[in-house]
Amino acid sequence: MLTAKRIAVVGLSDDPYRASHDVASYMASAGYEIVPVNPTLGEVMGRRAYASLAEVPGPIDLVNVFRRPEHCADVVRHAIAAGAKGVWLQQGIVSVEARRLAVEAGIDFVQDRCLKVEHMRQ
Repeated sequence: MLTAKRIAVVGLSDDPYRASHDVASYMASAGYEIVPVNPTLGEVMGRRAYASLAEVPGPIDLVNVFRRPEHCADVVRHAIAAGAKGVWLQQGIVSVEARRLAVEAGIDFVQDRCLKVEHMRQ
């Protein structure tokens, strides 16, 4: 999944001290296209923020999730509907149901790991 080029970040915060902002900023600096998904913001990191994955135009390679576990199954459902190739739940986020949905849909799935940390290990 680290070969993905276009990453929709669900729950991306405009607060530079939040993990979602840090990880997205790092991935952007590494050459990835970041697509913010946050219904409460109009723009994040100089990019238009979308209220939902359904509103994101074009293909989504990876959905990077910064939401509480109880919301993750719905995020996976939306990712599948949007045609995303994979879903990544950040470190500390685990959802058995989200994993099951991703596996059943045949898309890549990672949970409880940090995208930034894994990228830095490459």
